[in-house]
Amino acid sequence: KDRPTVGLLNIGEEMIKGNEIVKQTAELLRASPLNFFGNVEGNDIYKGTTDVVVCDGFVGNVTLKASEGLATMLYEMLKAEFTRNMLTRVMALFAYPVLRAFKHRVDPRRHNGATLIGLRGVVVKSHGSADALAFQHAVRKANNEAAHGVLDNIAQRLAAKPALAPPATQFN
Repeated sequence: KDRPTVGLLNIGEEMIKGNEIVKQTAELLRASPLNFFGNVEGNDIYKGTTDVVVCDGFVGNVTLKASEGLATMLYEMLKAEFTRNMLTRVMALFAYPVLRAFKHRVDPRRHNGATLIGLRGVVVKSHGSADALAFQHAVRKANNEAAHGVLDNIAQRLAAKPALAPPATQFN
């Protein structure tokens, strides 16, 4: 997308919410040439409220792993319900194509790989626990980014914009 919408993951959509780092990040994003939507909450990730959700690595890792766990749990719960007794097993035969499509769609391995921005090359970080399928998807993602010049595109856009000075942050 030429101008993807960018949201900042926070504990609420109001500008006054969040810790100081999140509030300062929101200020920088508002002042940037990005198409900043504003703060988004965790459920906005799945609604598709924005095209990009920004957060720090800790929050992103927790969010990602909780999401993967939820997807796996939902599939396992559906599977348990369809194997509960003979009637549900028969029903499962008819529902099998839908269940298989659901499993394929929410399989975390097929969405493996987080792009790290701000480095001098395409870097896609894969899970340490990734199996061959998950790693294949991460490599495919990196190849796609390299083939489409994602890094060059980001660098050109940043070079064309005036640099923003980050707000002073005080650490105790």
